[in-house]
Amino acid sequence: VQLQASGGGLVQAGGSLRLSCAASRRAFNSFAAGWFRQAPGKEREFVAGITWTASSTFYSDSVKGRFTISRDNAKSTVYLQMSSLKTEDTAVYYCAASRYSGTPMRVQEYYFWGQGAQVTVSS
Repeated sequence: VQLQASGGGLVQAGGSLRLSCAASRRAFNSFAAGWFRQAPGKEREFVAGITWTASSTFYSDSVKGRFTISRDNAKSTVYLQMSSLKTEDTAVYYCAASRYSGTPMRVQEYYFWGQGAQVTVSS
């Protein structure tokens, strides 16, 4: 499964952006999906995840209440709606797919990765 992330860009603090992640195969629809981010000099960290049925979503504490993950399995696409953006949200954002059941939140639990989308939040 190949994943293609898009929608990154430059936005002012307090603004919004929506990231999209399109999968090359419908097999993606049976995987949990997640978004991670990596800022310069920092480790890749979990941001948000969604089960393959979309029955459950889960977030890191740093984005809970500001970000929303969703998916459209008819389009084999996962979205990350980001609102009330802060300068500390600046990072490269990666989408990923996991064969794990439940609520995977660790990098090691994700097998397929997209190429990353830069999000820069200015003050």
